[in-house]
Formats: sequence, C-alpha cells, structure tokens
Amino acid sequence: MYIILAILLFGILIAAHEWGHFIAARLCGVTVHEFSIGMGPLIWKKEGKKGTAFSLRAFPIGGFCALEGEEEQSDDPHSIGNQGFWKKVFVFAAGAMMNFLVGVLILLVLNFQAAGFLVPTVAGCAPEFEQVNGGALLEGDEFYSINGSRIYLTNDIDLLLMVAKGNPIDLEVLRDGEKVAFHDLAIGTFSDSEGNPYEGYGFYRSAKVKEATLGTKIQYTWYNAIDFVRTVWFSLQMLLNGGAEVSDLNGPVGIVSTINQVGNQSASIADALANIIYFGAFISVNLSVMNLLPIPALDGGHILFLIVSTVGEKLFHKKIPVKYEAAINMVFLALLMALMLFVTFNDVMKLIRPEAAP
Repeated sequence: MYIILAILLFGILIAAHEWGHFIAARLCGVTVHEFSIGMGPLIWKKEGKKGTAFSLRAFPIGGFCALEGEEEQSDDPHSIGNQGFWKKVFVFAAGAMMNFLVGVLILLVLNFQAAGFLVPTVAGCAPEFEQVNGGALLEGDEFYSINGSRIYLTNDIDLLLMVAKGNPIDLEVLRDGEKVAFHDLAIGTFSDSEGNPYEGYGFYRSAKVKEATLGTKIQYTWYNAIDFVRTVWFSLQMLLNGGAEVSDLNGPVGIVSTINQVGNQSASIADALANIIYFGAFISVNLSVMNLLPIPALDGGHILFLIVSTVGEKLFHKKIPVKYEAAINMVFLALLMALMLFVTFNDVMKLIRPEAAP
C-alpha cells in the first residue's frame, strides 16, 4: 500500500511542477503544445483547449511542458522567445515555485494539527566546560545558531554539528532574550550528565514546548521549509567537497523505497500517512531547489541562458540562436539521464543486495 502511495505522491509532485509551468505560460500568453506527466513511451493522450495536448507517459521520473519556441526560433507572437525578460523568467521559474508552494502548504496542513512545537534548549553543560571555554551555558538557554547558521528545529543541531565535521564551532544562545556567544568550542573529553567521560562539545541538550498558536503554526511552517532548503544545499556542498558520493544519491526507486520504509516503521497507519506526507513536503522543496540550479536542461539552466542571452544582446546587439541553447540542453539532458540510470541501478542494487551496491 505504501509503495503505491509513494508512486502516487511522486507523480503528484511532478504534476505540480509541470502545472506551474503550464499556468505561468497560459498567464503570459505562451502557446503550450503538450503537457506531459512522465517520460518515455506514450500511454494516454488527449487534445485539450487552445491546442494543448495532455499526455501520460510510461516512466514516472519527470514530465514536460512543451512551449512554442522553446527548442527552435519561432516568429509566433505567442512563442516563449517573443515574450519579455520577466515573463520568460516567470515561466521558467514557475515549476520550482509551485513545488515550493506545495511543500509549504503540506507543512502548514500538518502543523495546524500540532498542539505545540519543540524549542531546542540547553540542559546544562559539563563541569569542565566553563574552565575550558571561559563561560558556562545555563539550563534554559535557547540554542540560536552554530557557525552563523540559525537553529530553527531540534534536529538542526545534529545537522549543523555534522556539517562542522568535528571542527571548533561558534555557538550562540538566547538568554533572557539576549544573545550570548561562545567562540571556538572544540571537541574534547567532558563528563556527561551521569559523570561518565565522553568526547564532545561539553553541552547537554533538551527542549521546551512552545504553544501552538496561529502565529507559531505559520512561523514553524516557514522554519520547516527553510530548513528543507538548507538541508538540500548542505547535501550539495557535501557532494562537491567529497563528504558524500554520487552513489549516496537516491532516485525515484530509492525515494519510493524510503517512503515504504517510513510507512512500515510508523506506529500506526495515521502516523505512517503523516510521516509520508511530511517526507513528500521535503521532496517537493528538494525538487524546487534542484530545478533552479544553473545547469542546462533544468529550469535554472534556462534562466541562466536567458540572462547570458540578454546581456549578450545588450553588449553585442545580436541574439544567441536558440538552436545553440537547444543543443547544449540536449547534451546535458543526456548526461542527466545517464546519471538517473546510474542512480536507479544503484537503488535497485541496494534493494536486491545491499552489500553489493557500488
């Protein structure tokens, strides 16, 4: 059941992305030839109004919204190429905007069920902490930031400490509404709350409950969304600096498998649905961020080409032919498809023989 739900969720998020492009194109007067969910062989197709064909394709790994003038030069006044700069940006960015909006709406619905929200607080510090760092953390201090990155949620502390990779950190807490800073906190041997030695930064963690008013529900919805964006950026940084490998990436098969695990490990069906929907919000925000990366064949790549072309036209009074952009997009699309095939193969190998995955 959870696998079917995962596939449906994935399809809905893809549909939302392409629907964003479709709505933006229609608002800007751009002709849409085809609105498709999925890639590959055609399963179903229907001609709609204003010359748009709506289709469903075999592989639920993407989709597309085919616009007039997107792949070749067109004299049609309703082509994307004949729209103004900001209309083009709006159309290209609308898919990512829709995914972000869907993620925020999902979080808002879930948070409206909450009775309260956890605020990460200090439960004290090791006896050695004050001597080593020249000051003490007090019980009840609210964690505010690590290395300049805000702490919104309780699990942010683990995330930011992981990014720090064991290096000294700058920690800020809120004490009676005022920020108190501790600089260059290093990992050392400290005593835990039971007096046993351990390796760490020397502070103890807890959380207090903040009442779930209308304001806090909206506030924590935004915190969740920003947290998702930041998690994606940290993941990309880890890929670039070697902290993670391409084999660690999950494709559609891996995502469906993860959603199935989330469902099966939940205490009840209601908890499973809530956890899966929450994970769906993360995927939706993830899709939003990834699609805005300035990589050809992605929405961010289209915007990058648009900026380069506009600047080039202003400087040299000559447009860059659309065919060059189309050719580069085709090359990168092939590379992205090859990466997707590798990731999918890796996902399948993890399911069949976890120890044999590359």
